[in-house]
Amino acid sequence: MSLRPEDARPASPDQPGHRPIGSLCCILFDLDGVVYRGSTRLPGARETFDYLNARGIPYCLITNNATLTARQYVEKLAAMGVEVPESAVLTSGTATARYLARLAPGGAPVYVIGEVGLVEPLLEAGFWLDDRAPRFVCVGLDRGLTYEKLKRASLAIRAGAAFVAANPDTTLPTEEGLVPGCGAILAALETATDVSPRVIGKPSAEIVDLAVEMLGADKATTAIIGDRLDTDILAGRRAGIGTILVLTGVHQVADIPSFEARPEWIVRDLPEFLRRLEGR
Repeated sequence: MSLRPEDARPASPDQPGHRPIGSLCCILFDLDGVVYRGSTRLPGARETFDYLNARGIPYCLITNNATLTARQYVEKLAAMGVEVPESAVLTSGTATARYLARLAPGGAPVYVIGEVGLVEPLLEAGFWLDDRAPRFVCVGLDRGLTYEKLKRASLAIRAGAAFVAANPDTTLPTEEGLVPGCGAILAALETATDVSPRVIGKPSAEIVDLAVEMLGADKATTAIIGDRLDTDILAGRRAGIGTILVLTGVHQVADIPSFEARPEWIVRDLPEFLRRLEGR
């Protein structure tokens, strides 16, 4: 027997003992499956951000995809009619650069397997590329991956370089179907080095904590809305913020019992989220 949304909630959202979505003061959004699907804007996306922008409600868009820069995401959203400031976008590439900047405030040599969305934030944070003696090996999705890149990364990790991953996503959804993601590259390097990476993107709490810090938000009144139980919802739970599962992407209510983290709220789509945020 499949579960209904009301069966999976810890309590009915409008009953005493369960705080309403309208009590939230800050929202973190996943992108694909929540705001858009591929290059198609999902219902309620424009209205939701127009509402947040007009009322000055702080929000952050956090994505595990490290192939694009924050500026490129702003441009992609604008092409769909969704207006957000660049400062409201936190990619796993940017989060990785900010994490490393805390470890090496003056910068350091890095070896990167990844694309512009990972390389550019690292360079802007004061790091420089070095394929011979890097202090850090940073890995994101790289659609130009070669054996030479894997070899260089493996040798650096075995020589003592810290192994850092932008995200652990094993697959990437495309028009052709699921294709290898960053996690597939990590698996090759882990096999070759016997070293596991420090993961910055979801489901790590690291990227969520960075977003909360960026916004100066209170975790008690902050929540993340996402379509994946294994990344978005788990990252929110690990970071100690509220969690909202939206049913316009990967996971549905029937999937909840199969995963470690259960969402605090469930909404069918962004129009329902916006109504409940408004207290309707």
